[in-house]
Amino acid sequence: MKYRTLGRTGLTVSEIGMGCEGFVDKSDEEVRAFVDAMQAAGINCIDLYSPNPQVRSALGRAIAGRRDKFVLQAHICTTWQDGQYKRTRSMDEVRAGFADLTQRLGTDYIDIGMIHYIDAMDDWNAVKDGEIMAYAKELRGAGKIGCIGISSHNPQVAQAAVDSGLVDVLMFSINPLYDLLPADEDVDKFFEKASYAAPLCNIDPDRARLYESCQREGVGITVMKAFGGGDLLSSDMSPAGVALTAHQCIHYCLTRPGVASVLCGAHTVGEMMDSAAYEDADEAARDYAPALAAMNGMSWRGHCMYCGHCAPCPVGISVADVTKFLNLAKAQGFVPETVREHYAALDHHAGECVGCGACEMRCPFGVDVRKNMKTAAEVFGR
Repeated sequence: MKYRTLGRTGLTVSEIGMGCEGFVDKSDEEVRAFVDAMQAAGINCIDLYSPNPQVRSALGRAIAGRRDKFVLQAHICTTWQDGQYKRTRSMDEVRAGFADLTQRLGTDYIDIGMIHYIDAMDDWNAVKDGEIMAYAKELRGAGKIGCIGISSHNPQVAQAAVDSGLVDVLMFSINPLYDLLPADEDVDKFFEKASYAAPLCNIDPDRARLYESCQREGVGITVMKAFGGGDLLSSDMSPAGVALTAHQCIHYCLTRPGVASVLCGAHTVGEMMDSAAYEDADEAARDYAPALAAMNGMSWRGHCMYCGHCAPCPVGISVADVTKFLNLAKAQGFVPETVREHYAALDHHAGECVGCGACEMRCPFGVDVRKNMKTAAEVFGR
């Protein structure tokens, strides 16, 4: 298992993380088997969105005696009422929900306190300026949560949260199809085939800006919906009519700026281990570019997807990394010091490009790589 630092939190998380919706209706023995397999595979990042009391209690019993082996991302503002999940902004319910969460998990702290499901700008503003954020800060000050995050499907809302400086972690829905769609406060639209009926071209600029901002500002991204609720794994269910593999979806997410961990859902230990096997998969199994290039009505033409098909460069330039740092600088309008340092640490720089064009012949998306290398050399001075 490979690990990444989760933005500015200092937390080290596994590239493959685990969502817990698949634990619903599982026995204690089944949940323990999941946790045993996670620990054996090196999966340490667990998202516990579900307010289902049975799930929380079973997980708490499974991690007893090894709480320190896992980074828990658990959600503030979720409750369980009359056998149903409920998102809430009522402070009485929020406080009671968090107390129930920690009691059932058998822990006195949560690594990431995730303010749950903020897709509307009005909701974000109310959370930011009201009792919810004050409560999250209170929990952090008391050591009951290590850092504050939000979960969202709306890149404009998420961007506002990043720009506020109030959150250190963003749980966001990322996959190749969602990335084509503009921001919307209705999450259901991302699952509707009608949203993909018209031709779509290139990653939505709000989404590209969001990922680049997270990388630049040190806001770590944990990914949800990497498989689009499973739809992307089936040619019949996918709006693109083309099936991706789990490894292709995971690799797409992990090549986005700012991403630290992909939270893969699983209903069986076998499904979870299939996702964990990404770490041992070869480049061909991870390669999402041919599938994306074959999707009818969807195009990433001219946009670098960081897929790595440009390699190998005859002089050793990591074209994808150079382009990523160039895009980070472009998004900011100047070169932040952290971006400059990461660029300087590369073994080879854009100024070494000999203009052979081999990278462009291999690029599935028609990127003008030589132009990007020339621009990068001018921007970074080498």
